[in-house]
Amino acid sequence: MKMAGKKEMVLYYEPDSQKGGGNTGKSAKLKGVLVRMGVRIKNVAPEQTGQTVGFLAGMEGFEERQTENPVIEEEVLVMKNFTSGRIDQLLMGLRQAGVPRIHLKAVITDTNSSWSFYQLYEELKKEHKAMSGNDRG
Repeated sequence: MKMAGKKEMVLYYEPDSQKGGGNTGKSAKLKGVLVRMGVRIKNVAPEQTGQTVGFLAGMEGFEERQTENPVIEEEVLVMKNFTSGRIDQLLMGLRQAGVPRIHLKAVITDTNSSWSFYQLYEELKKEHKAMSGNDRG
């Protein structure tokens, strides 16, 4: 049974896009894969890093808030309403399209939907460091 209103979405933050260049080719390839998969993409702007993940993803019960917007220096990809099979499809599609690896990825959960996008970023950085044993972040 197909779940009504459960459209897949990706929140994507790309720090270099704000500086007028850098990863635009990567971003175009990523968006191409998402479009082919029928996934909606929402770019997260630097002035939105203090908003909750739930608000950015358009979830009910989350409202925009006045907040500081801490700087995020790395790329972040957050998936909404993805099954594990669709996550696998996305990751395979990104590899096949030659999109360089995005280290900080997450799926929206009941817990992290109430976090600010920056809080999620900080948590992903910690997890990535722990999993990779990489002190560079």
